[in-house]
Amino acid sequence: MRICIAGEGAIARKHLDALERIDSVDVVSIAGGNGDDTAALAAERGIPFWSLDLAEAIDQPGVEAVVLTTPTQLHAEQAIAVMESGRHVLVEIPMADSLADAEAVVAGQQRTGVTAMACHTRRFNPSHQWIHERVRRGELNLQHLVVETFFFRRENTNALGQPRTWTDHLLWHHACHTVDLFGYQSTHDADVAWAQQGPLHPQLGIATDMTIGLRAAATGALCTLALSFNNQGPFGTFFRYICDNGTYIARYDELVDGDGNDVDLSTVAASNDGIELQDREFVAAVAEGREPNASVAQCLPAMRTLDQLQRSIETHPFESGRST
Repeated sequence: MRICIAGEGAIARKHLDALERIDSVDVVSIAGGNGDDTAALAAERGIPFWSLDLAEAIDQPGVEAVVLTTPTQLHAEQAIAVMESGRHVLVEIPMADSLADAEAVVAGQQRTGVTAMACHTRRFNPSHQWIHERVRRGELNLQHLVVETFFFRRENTNALGQPRTWTDHLLWHHACHTVDLFGYQSTHDADVAWAQQGPLHPQLGIATDMTIGLRAAATGALCTLALSFNNQGPFGTFFRYICDNGTYIARYDELVDGDGNDVDLSTVAASNDGIELQDREFVAAVAEGREPNASVAQCLPAMRTLDQLQRSIETHPFESGRST
């Protein structure tokens, strides 16, 4: 499979690492937003063609699929353009930063019939897969998923510490991971969803602290999610699964029980890298002509919940000096 990758930042590099480990995949072009950085990444990875024009990079001979790792606000428009060109698309989370645009992406997939998948990587991390299989088999029942998503980001920089040309978002990016995972693990979408956020950062223009609560329809399982860009300490996302007959703590591709004992994940999947497993699913779904796990259609319920959370925040905004 000949692939074009769009983006030259930190997550693009993680996808390139993953794709290098997948047989029968060749990244033949890259489209970036910064000429010097894009040219340097193409040379470093041996990618024969680079451009600042996505359409030009897509139109290179034999390109069948595109991996979009571009700024969030470009995801929907670019995903639709890729699908309209007849190529398959894997779009980084979130597929859009509004419900209307997410619905447009799903409609684009239905119209064109190509494979379209969103990078809801938590579905593929071995730690979360281990839990999912036991829930599916009835061995565990999720009662409460408690999640901390903590970073220190008071300047507009990416994971490499480089300046960003766009602003990240706690709700429409980082919370999206957990909102989708909660529905996936509890096997029911949220029927109750509320959120509150702290004051807006004076330079970034976004809230840097947020609290979210969810309840799963039918089962009554709860999710409590705390997010912050003001945390000084270990960074990342930590998941505590409180189940009917066990507690488990997941951090990316690692899992321990409630007493801190390691859970053996060696037989869960072909790799211990969630991004690689996710990219493998995309490649396999294209090759087999089937709907992938985390197709854009499957991820649309999470986008509906994010929209509900956004409206909850707007109903009760924070105003400095007074409570509402």
